[in-house]
This record gives sequence, structure tokens and C-alpha cells, in this order.
Amino acid sequence: MEPLPVIGWGIFYAPKLLVRTHRRNAAVRQTAAWCYRGGSISAEPRINDRIRVPEVRLVGPSGEQVGIVPLAKALELAQEYDLDLVEVAANARPPVCKLMDYGKFKYESAMKAREARKNQAHTVIKEMKLRPKIDPHDYDTKKGHVVRFLKQGDKVKITIMFRGREQSRPELGYRLLQRLANDVEDLGFIESNPKQDGRNMIMVLGPHKKKTEAMAEAREAQAARKAERQGRGDDSAEESPADADAEAPAEEPAEA
Repeated sequence: MEPLPVIGWGIFYAPKLLVRTHRRNAAVRQTAAWCYRGGSISAEPRINDRIRVPEVRLVGPSGEQVGIVPLAKALELAQEYDLDLVEVAANARPPVCKLMDYGKFKYESAMKAREARKNQAHTVIKEMKLRPKIDPHDYDTKKGHVVRFLKQGDKVKITIMFRGREQSRPELGYRLLQRLANDVEDLGFIESNPKQDGRNMIMVLGPHKKKTEAMAEAREAQAARKAERQGRGDDSAEESPADADAEAPAEEPAEA
């Protein structure tokens, strides 16, 4: 009988037949595990005929406690009220089910989630880079961006970049940061004091106004502008550039 051909070199050898058998068994085990799990797990609650328990703790359409009833009786009540039987607590013993209009429930839940995302405020840190010997016109432009960011309720990270011999004059950057903080003190405060970080000096400004308050004021201003346009009978007019700027997200300005 001829010996089985082997693959590999050195100390470890493996017969080709054993390798093929191992791969085939691994594929069979993976397929069996997938079939046993029944595919991906759905996050949707079980409703009506999908509920597979002998009895449930039933809650009425208005939230009243009906008690523990057989599943057939609960389905009969759901059909009588023209509602769905929805499993709201699957881990309870017995599971808790409620009579409700499941389609309406899903729609209201989606609208609530959408409204929550609309009002959700994300903490954003904008960054502004300056040079120690910045031109006065460029300084006014940069300061305008910082003012806009603070009005929107965002934090601003101010970075002073030193190059060459400027690294021996850190007091220039410190005075520039203090000047900028004093110019915008009505809108923000120094959250992180100036500190040297390699060739850069960094300071963080925090807004006095919260992000949620800034978003609410922006929506109110937009509604007021819309009402004013409607009062003038200018409904068909396109949105003004000021409104577009208020709604568009702020872009990071280029380095001076």
C-alpha cells in the first residue's frame, strides 16, 4: 500500500486527506450551527401567531391588567377588539403581552426617535489656527469664525503655530490668545488655559450658551424669518443667503 502524499516542509507534516476531511467537517459544523440558530436574530417583538407560549400575562388596550390567560383566549380578545397581541416582555414568566395597534405603535415610535435625534446635541470642537504675527485683517476674519462657532454652542480649540525663530518668543502667542479670549468673553470663556505643545500653543474656549439652547434659538429665528416672508406674500421666494448660512454646517476655515 502506497503512503499518503504529504504537504509542508520541516518538522510538521500533514497528510492531504486529513486536511480535506478537516475542512469538510468545519463547513458542515458551521452550516449546522447556522441552521440551528435560524438565521439572524430579529429585534422586532413577536406578535399574534408568532407568540409560542401556552399562557400570557395580558394587558388591555388602555393599560389595564387583565391577568394570566391562555394564549388562545388572548388571541381571541385581540381579534374581537381588532387589535394585535404584542409581546412586550418576553423574559417574564409568563411573558407579558399587550393589546395594541402595532402599525400605529411602530409609526409613533419612529416619530419619537426622529424627534429625539433632531433635538440631540453633539459636542463639537472646532479648531482655529493662527500665527503669532497674524495680519490685523486676518485676525478679524479668524475672530469672526470663533464668534460664529461660540454662538452655535461649539467649543473652539485655538492653536498658535510657531515656526523658525518664533519658537523663542512664546509670549507672542500667549498675548494673542489672551487678546482673542478678551474679544469674545461675552460669548465664551477659557476652558483650557494656554499651554505649549511642541511647536504649538493651544487654548480651548467654551461657549456660555449650551448647544441645545443655540439650536432652539436658530430654529426660532428661522421660523420668524419664514413667517415674515409669508406676511409679505413672498412664499415662492427662494431662501435668503442668511437663512442658508444659518442652516448649513460651519466649515473649517483654511489656515492663515
